[in-house]
Amino acid sequence: MATLREIDLTMPDGVCDAYLARPDEPGPHSPVLLIMDAIGLRPRIAEMARRLADDGYAVLAPNVHHRVGRQPLLDPALMSAERTAERHARIGELLSTLTPEDWDEDGPAYLARLRALGEISDEDVRVVGYCMGGALALRLAARCPDDVSVVCGFHAGHLVTGGADSPHLLLEDIQARLYFGFADQDATMTAAEIETLRLAAEDADCDYEGEVYPGARHGFTMSDLPAYDARATERHWEALLQVFDEA
Repeated sequence: MATLREIDLTMPDGVCDAYLARPDEPGPHSPVLLIMDAIGLRPRIAEMARRLADDGYAVLAPNVHHRVGRQPLLDPALMSAERTAERHARIGELLSTLTPEDWDEDGPAYLARLRALGEISDEDVRVVGYCMGGALALRLAARCPDDVSVVCGFHAGHLVTGGADSPHLLLEDIQARLYFGFADQDATMTAAEIETLRLAAEDADCDYEGEVYPGARHGFTMSDLPAYDARATERHWEALLQVFDEA
C-alpha cells in the first residue's frame, strides 16, 4: 500500500495545502501532478492519488484554489443530487477566483515543488486533470513543454471556447502525449467541441487521442457525485495507467 499525507507548499502567492502520495518502496519514483476537479481536495481525490502511488508513482495533488483558503472549500452536504444547483453555484464562485495569470505562476511552481520533494526520478512529469483540471493541464503543458511528458484529462470541460485564450489554441506549443476521456453527456464539452479539439490536434501534429465514454456524465470518475459511473471509471483507470506506463 502507498502512503498518503497532507503537506503545505510554499507558493509565489502564499501557502498551498496538498496531498502527497508515495509508494512504500524506496525511490526514486516517477512524478505525477494530479490536478483536482473544481470541488477540490477531499477523500475521493486522496483515494485516487493513493491508487496511482500503488502503481509506483509519486503523486502531488495541490489545492489549486489555495488563494481562497484551505480545503475543504465546498460544504460536503452540497454533494447530493438534491443540492446540485447550490453545488454548481459554489463551484462557479471558486472557478472565478483562479485567473490565467494565477495559473501561469502556480502551474510551473507545482512542477518545481514536486521535483524538490526527494526520491523523485528525473523523468518529465506526467499530469492528469479532472473537470477543470483538464484545461489547466493543457495550459501547463503549453507553458512548460520541456517538463511535461503526458497529459491525461477526464470529463474535462471548456477545452474549446469562443475566446482567444481557449485551451485548444495552445496545442501547437505542446510536446506532451495527450489522452482525453470524454463523457458523452457533457454540456461542458459537446460532441462538436470534441471534434474541434481533434482537428486542432491534427493541425498541430499533436500526439493526441480522444475517447468518448458511452453513457457517462460530467464527473463520472468521482464516487462522491451523483454522476459517478463505475464502468466508465474503471475504463479511465485502464487508459490512464496504460498511457502513463508507456511514457
